[in-house]
Amino acid sequence: MKFFYMLVVSLLVFTGCSQKPVIYYETPNELTDEQLKTKFIETYSPYLKNITFFIDPGHGGEDRRNKGSKGLAIEADVNVRVGRALRSFLQQAGAKVIMSRDKDTTVALKDRSLLANKSGADIFISIHSNAPGQEGDNSTNYTSTYYHATESDYEYEPMERDLAKYVQRDLAYAMRNSGGLGSFDGTYSDYHIYPKQGFSVLRLTTIPAILIEAGFHTSSWEEPRLASEDFNRVEAWGIFRGLCRYFKAGIPKISYKDQSFIEKTQLLNYSILDSTSIDFKSIKVFVDSTATQRFTFDEKQKTITVQIPKVVNEKKTIRIIAANKNGNFSFPFYDVVTDTLSR
Repeated sequence: MKFFYMLVVSLLVFTGCSQKPVIYYETPNELTDEQLKTKFIETYSPYLKNITFFIDPGHGGEDRRNKGSKGLAIEADVNVRVGRALRSFLQQAGAKVIMSRDKDTTVALKDRSLLANKSGADIFISIHSNAPGQEGDNSTNYTSTYYHATESDYEYEPMERDLAKYVQRDLAYAMRNSGGLGSFDGTYSDYHIYPKQGFSVLRLTTIPAILIEAGFHTSSWEEPRLASEDFNRVEAWGIFRGLCRYFKAGIPKISYKDQSFIEKTQLLNYSILDSTSIDFKSIKVFVDSTATQRFTFDEKQKTITVQIPKVVNEKKTIRIIAANKNGNFSFPFYDVVTDTLSR
């Protein structure tokens, strides 16, 4: 018994004198076994090899004020480490990657969206860690992923929420975090933070975009984990896995096919292709931001035909949304038409 007490005291003394905090996390099997990692990447590479990602590690340079109470985790540094690791995984899978920054440099908030919009990328991913609204709160911690707007808003893109769900699920699982109490699955509209405005980088970025708040650097539990480069790789692997699963589920691709006229009616035909079949009930068509039921879907021909009054000396914008049987919605599709269907 005496030996037991001495051992406990020794452990307490040793722990108290230790400079490094104890960090608890699980490393995914694929990151501990190179063969498993290679096999996973090879399995999903066919779905990613033609995709270009724009990765935006938040803050940096002149903006380094966000950090944990112990000064271990500086958000700007955490974000860029996660971004670099994610870039590595994506490139190994054959994807193309562009970054707003890959070191500690200043990138203005509006410039992040401008760079992304000019990049030709398919997907925009903004990487952050979080902080609570109440000063001194060192216990709040969860993982969340944001998309822009809400279902009742015209600018809402359901595929961005799909993407957020896939990334959130695998990221939260890799970090062993919950998604917080404000959402059933850990995904949130950015209107949850800024009503009717949302985050600037999501509002101003024209390509499909999500924003990740991986964990709270203010949390006494999370801060030492975020400060660990090894754990940052775990975060990046979670994001990567979510992207892999998302693209494997297929994404309907809509494109203009042809047009015809019946008296004063203009018929616009669009092809819709997908690796799985299309869910007819998911199809929505808008003409100048107003929903219309004047369309048909030919499942065999994989064609959507939209009927509108013949356009003369004016333009109309056709917007089409559709999901496949896996529940994945199409990328944003808008077509500006006139009587000669000029674009």
